[in-house]
Amino acid sequence: MIGWLRANPDAFLDALLQHLALSVSGLLIGVALALPAALLLARRPVLAEWASAGAGVLRTLPSLAVLAALLPLLGVGFTPSVVALALLALPPVLLHALVGLRGAEPAAVEAARGMGFTPLQSLLRVELPLALPQVFAGLRTAAVQVVSGASLATFIGGGGLGDLVTQGMALLDIPQVQVGGIAIALLALATEGGFGWLQRRWERA
Repeated sequence: MIGWLRANPDAFLDALLQHLALSVSGLLIGVALALPAALLLARRPVLAEWASAGAGVLRTLPSLAVLAALLPLLGVGFTPSVVALALLALPPVLLHALVGLRGAEPAAVEAARGMGFTPLQSLLRVELPLALPQVFAGLRTAAVQVVSGASLATFIGGGGLGDLVTQGMALLDIPQVQVGGIAIALLALATEGGFGWLQRRWERA
C-alpha cells in the first residue's frame, strides 16, 4: 500500500482533491437549501410536518439509488454527483433545524414579543440562535454522510477516492483498493472528529 502511494502520488492527490471538491460543493448546496427552507417552514406546523416526513423518506434512500435516479436526468460527471450529494445533505440539516426552531424556549420567544420584536426578528435574533446546537448537529451528520457518499460518485463519472477503489478492483490491484478504502474511512473519521471539535468549542464559547 505504501509502495503504491510512493509510485502514484499524483493520482492519489487528484482523487483526494476531487473527493473534497465533491463533498464541499454538495454540503454547501444542501445547507443553502435546507436552512432557508427550515426558516420558512418553522412557523407553519402542517408544512413543517410534511417537510419533515419528506426529508425522512429521502434520508432512508441509499446513496447509490439517488445517484442512479439522477443518471437519466443529469447524465454523468461532476454536476450530477454534486446534486446527489446535496440531496444527501439536505434531510439531516432540515430535520435538525426544524427541531431546533420549533423547540425554542417559549419564555424567550414571549420575551422577544414583549420587547416589540416582529415575528421575523424573533425568528432570526432569538429562535435561530437557540436552535444553533441542533443546526450544528445536523450539519455534522450531513458532512459525514456526504464525505462517505462521495465515494460512490465514481459510478457516474464523478471522480473522487472511489475511483481508486473501482480501478483497483478492475485491475486486481489490492494496494490501490486499500489506499482508496482507507483514505475514504480516514476522511470520514476526520470529518466527524473535526465537526465534533468545532461543535464543542462553539458550545463552550
